[in-house]
Amino acid sequence: MTAAPRTSRPLVLAGGAVLLLALALIALTFVRPSTSAPAAAASASAPAESSADVGFARDMAVHHQQAVEMAFIVRDRTADEAVRRLAFDIINTQANQRGMLLGWLEMWGRAKSSPGPPMAWMGHTFTPRGAGALMPGMATDAELDRLRAAKGRDAEVLFLKLMTAHHKSGAQMAQAAASAAKTEEIRNLASGMALAQKSEIALMADMLKERGASAS
Repeated sequence: MTAAPRTSRPLVLAGGAVLLLALALIALTFVRPSTSAPAAAASASAPAESSADVGFARDMAVHHQQAVEMAFIVRDRTADEAVRRLAFDIINTQANQRGMLLGWLEMWGRAKSSPGPPMAWMGHTFTPRGAGALMPGMATDAELDRLRAAKGRDAEVLFLKLMTAHHKSGAQMAQAAASAAKTEEIRNLASGMALAQKSEIALMADMLKERGASAS
């Protein structure tokens, strides 16, 4: 008697595995989440174009950019360790904060600059006192040229005066944002900025006094 052919158990298992895999792939085509969902959710929850959050992020990014520029200039114009240390702190802190502000604008889907006037979110109307001074406290192009041409004590004193004015206006802007912003990240960052810049203003007053000068 001829034995009936038997189906190989490994082949049966392999066939079942292939079938399950095919069914899983088909299911994935129906349940795969949309890649645009997170972006859409972020855009929906973003602060309004006219909000203090967006306005502050844009304006403070510009304000910080000039502070970093001035710190780089004085770093190469003096050998004084105290001034160089302050410049180094400003470069690192404000460049990092500027990156955070621009990152939030990117996440919110907001442009990094606005065709409108600066500080409109604060209800301010600002008239620049010279080229380069885009907001209160910012140095003019002529003042930056003077800083580039100075050396030693002259560079230190001019830098400390310019940065004191810069910090005073920056602290005022940060305080306004800490009160008016709707997002926790902006409120927290702005509060920290105001405290840090007030502390550095006091430090720079002492440094100016040591050099026989004052902020005015």
